[in-house]
Amino acid sequence: MLFCNIAWALNIVVSKIAVSALGLPPLFYTVLRSATVLVVLFPLLLRARPARLPLVLAIGFAVTGGSFGLQFIGLQTASPSAVGIVNLSGAPLTVLFAVIFLGEEVRWRRGLGMALALGGVGLAIGAPSEAGDPVGLGFAFAGVFTGAFASVFVKRLEIGAVALQAWAGLASLVVMLPATVLMENGQIAAVEAAPLAVAGCVLFAGVVVSVGAHSAYFRLFQAHDANLIVPLTLLTPLLTIGFGTWLTGDTIGWPLMIGGAMALVGVAIIVIRPSRTIFKPRLARTEL
Repeated sequence: MLFCNIAWALNIVVSKIAVSALGLPPLFYTVLRSATVLVVLFPLLLRARPARLPLVLAIGFAVTGGSFGLQFIGLQTASPSAVGIVNLSGAPLTVLFAVIFLGEEVRWRRGLGMALALGGVGLAIGAPSEAGDPVGLGFAFAGVFTGAFASVFVKRLEIGAVALQAWAGLASLVVMLPATVLMENGQIAAVEAAPLAVAGCVLFAGVVVSVGAHSAYFRLFQAHDANLIVPLTLLTPLLTIGFGTWLTGDTIGWPLMIGGAMALVGVAIIVIRPSRTIFKPRLARTEL
């Protein structure tokens, strides 16, 4: 779990470096990441075709390429620390969508957790801060919103988590490749300017995080009780703030600290309380 948390936290910092310092267009970076995942997991596509393939592709794209693309756009102007706090909104949004679409029942404790988490994230986004402009954080929130919405329906798919990543990589590549060609420029120049750094970012995001950390997380979840594993993911935003301050020089102001603390407490309440309809890892990991 420590490896998973470190990988997830560093992923935000690495993505910030890729789309900001290295100048990779965010949709193009999404294409490179999706292509890497697809290459590694391609053998899974040659096995039996999953049931309801169009739904698998749509949900897979939403929780990967669609969500990542929006977050990478946000990281162009927002700090990793602030985006890490915004990502905490995934748990309350997932519960909210489960209430609407799956009939999830929410009692007062989890309702309080949702209010605290969303209120804290709202404070982090809206308060004046050197951590990034509200527009960038708004894109990051839109990415979390997209991933949380789609993740609610993952439970209805008859497919394993790793196989879903393979099909999601395919769907993301099919959608994002034309998008980057039509909407962005400077892709080749950015790669040529720092090919080794770009390769390092892409391999870390695609292999270490998407394939390694997520696969390890689901294996741990299968082997241990959910109430032990899921709360441990709350270490990720704390590590994100630490890595952001250390590696990219993030400035952590009081509004960000207060908003982050509120959101962290709220998410802790949500993930510890039992859920009847939500696959519990989705409360902590709304993206693959």
